[in-house]
Amino acid sequence: MEELGKLHQLIIPVFGYNMTFNLELIVMTWIVILSLLLFGYMATRKRSILPGPFQAVGELFVAHLFGLAEDAMDEKLAKQYGPMICALFMFLVLSNWLGIIPHLEEPTKDLNTTLSLGMMGFVIAHYAGIKKKGFKVYITEYFQPIFFMMPLNLIGELAKVVSISFRIFGNIMGGSIIIMVISYLTYSIILPPFLNAFFGLFVGTIQAFVFTMLTVVYISVQVK
Repeated sequence: MEELGKLHQLIIPVFGYNMTFNLELIVMTWIVILSLLLFGYMATRKRSILPGPFQAVGELFVAHLFGLAEDAMDEKLAKQYGPMICALFMFLVLSNWLGIIPHLEEPTKDLNTTLSLGMMGFVIAHYAGIKKKGFKVYITEYFQPIFFMMPLNLIGELAKVVSISFRIFGNIMGGSIIIMVISYLTYSIILPPFLNAFFGLFVGTIQAFVFTMLTVVYISVQVK
């Protein structure tokens, strides 16, 4: 329990201000990134008509996520944003699974990660909307159905970032706290291994999928 809320930080003074870095988050994020790069290399190293295990898993991810992107957007936009959608889901699902391994932590347990990804999706969605409709049509939609609704429409768009970010952060952090408390009460003997698998594999996969699909929906809403 003494580890709850404990952070390993690197503080660097810059022009009179302190820049604080969460070292654990940085390390865990790079573990995920390097693992995905290794998986991508293994999946594409010896491509063939009869795929190996890594190629089969990679094709499964790509085929299903591209199919979902095409259902929400047209084929052209799916090809444009499909790689980002695939990368986002694979990063999130591996990040959520990382906590299953002893002494490793989920990067998504830190709000900085989920909020950054939510802001990324927000920027991409609105960039796609401006590119598709033109800035004049895009900005006019904020004044619909009546011009004084603009502040509420703007708040509604910004709330999407908060909603999508806090949803996955709350689930992953909440699961970690539950596992930690029960581990402390039962001396890590009875329930923690099952809870770890449940929150890491099941809840982690579901939350990664929900976050990814909401990003797809936000993009599709802006381009229609």
